[in-house]
Amino acid sequence: MSTYDHLDLDGHLLTLLLAVYDEQSVTRAAQRLGVTQSAVSHGLDKLRAITGDALFVRAGRGITATSQAALLAGRARELLAGLQGFSTAVAFAPERLDLCLTLAANDLQRDLLLPALLRRLRAQAPGVVLRIVPSGAPEPALLREGNCQLLITPRPPNAADIVQKRLFDDRYVVFYDAGERAAPTRREDYLAGEHLSVSYEMGSMLDIDQWLLAEGVQRHVVATVPGLAALGAMLRGSTWLATAPSLLARQSLAGLATAPLPLATPRLAMYMVWHERVRHDPAHRWLRGELEAVAREVQATSSVSTSVRACAA
Repeated sequence: MSTYDHLDLDGHLLTLLLAVYDEQSVTRAAQRLGVTQSAVSHGLDKLRAITGDALFVRAGRGITATSQAALLAGRARELLAGLQGFSTAVAFAPERLDLCLTLAANDLQRDLLLPALLRRLRAQAPGVVLRIVPSGAPEPALLREGNCQLLITPRPPNAADIVQKRLFDDRYVVFYDAGERAAPTRREDYLAGEHLSVSYEMGSMLDIDQWLLAEGVQRHVVATVPGLAALGAMLRGSTWLATAPSLLARQSLAGLATAPLPLATPRLAMYMVWHERVRHDPAHRWLRGELEAVAREVQATSSVSTSVRACAA
């Protein structure tokens, strides 16, 4: 007979269960939690005794969750969210936080916003760890299942329980290697060129590519890459063109020349997105506020840079 019962459950065990469930590996779960593999194995043994289920079984070289573990993982996320709200409801103090925050973002948002965000969070809350995952073409389940606390994307999922707020705007420009070709200043030059573009998983395209297709603008795309950050290596030393957000000139496409897009196109809006259940959570409100502060700094810097370029011209 087991010496454990439900009263032996705590937040640490629930967090351990989710780490193993998410990573599908005791080794990776231990790395994520910052503990030894034996500590994870001991915790799993305790969970098995409490639940009366194997929870995880071997599958090839790894492990896979049982159906019971999958159900318990969902309940564990809800319980942990409740515990977090319980611990912060009385008096929120960032310096007392001890948690891992998961943010989903693709390369533009990740490189532009998250280094500064991490510095701000760590200065106020040394116990906070930031986990960054790719957002791809985001779906509501990313936030509903609790795998991610905050999403940064130009494409907020459309659902009644998903909340969004605009962070900043950017414009699309044409990137090219000035050592290899002249700027495509006219529509004819732009359409005559060979283009690079981005294709995310499941064939999802950039908003600008979808808009151009809808407008009947035909370009000769010679290659697609899985993310904006990969465009730079392809453009350098070539005569190809890439239509992308102007803010990439401060990141992965730095050093490449830019030209205004010789077409009247919509601007790019960037949003932060979260689930309704954490709208009033003090820690989450703090996180959103810090991200907004970073976005304001980026927008202000971008406006100054634009003014400087206009004066130089």
